[in-house]
Amino acid sequence: MIPLIGGAVVLGLSSGFAPGPLLALVIAQTLRYGPREGIKVSIAPLITDAPIIALSVFLVSRFAGMQPVLGIISLAGGLFVLYLAWETFRAQNPSADAVSDRAGSIGKGITVNALSPHPYIFWITVGSPIIIRSYRESPASAIFFILSFLTCLIGAKVIIALLVGRSKKILTGKTYRAIMGFLGIALFVFSIILIRDGLALSGIMTKFP
Repeated sequence: MIPLIGGAVVLGLSSGFAPGPLLALVIAQTLRYGPREGIKVSIAPLITDAPIIALSVFLVSRFAGMQPVLGIISLAGGLFVLYLAWETFRAQNPSADAVSDRAGSIGKGITVNALSPHPYIFWITVGSPIIIRSYRESPASAIFFILSFLTCLIGAKVIIALLVGRSKKILTGKTYRAIMGFLGIALFVFSIILIRDGLALSGIMTKFP
C-alpha cells in the first residue's frame, strides 16, 4: 500500500501545483478577495471529483471511445474560462470594503473544475485503472489512493493561496493591475487550449482542412 500512496502523493502534488485554469482562478480570487476565497476555490475538487471518479471507473470498466463526450465538456469549459479571463482582466484594485460573499469562489471553482476535461482525462486514463487494480487487491487501498491524491491536490492549491495572500498587501496599483492582466491572459490561453482540445476530441476540427 505504501507505493500506492506514494504514487498518489506525487500525482496529487504535481497536479495541484501544475498551471491550469483552477490554479489561475485560485490566485486571481486570492488577490481580489483574500486567501479565504482562494482556499474556497482550492476545495472545488473535493466536491466535483467524487462523481467524476465514480463515472470514470464505471466507464473505464464498461465502455470505450468517449472522446466526443470529453470534447463537449472541453468546449463548455473553454467558454467559461474565457468569461473568467475577461472578468479577471478587467478587475479593479482590491479595497478594504470588498465583499467576499459576492466573489462566488466556490461556485466558480466547481464550474471550472467540472467543465475542464483534465479531471476526466486524469481519472479515466490514470486514476481509474489504478483504482480498479488496487480495489481487486483491497478496497481499502483504493480508498487510500483517492484520499491521498485529493489531500495533496487540494493542499498544494491551499498553500499557493496562503502564499499569495501573504504578499497581497504589496500588490497594489500598477503591480496589481499587471498581475491581474497576466492572469487574465493566462486564463485566456487556457480557454483557447480547452476549446482547441474540445474541437479535436469532438471531431469537429477534423471536418475542416
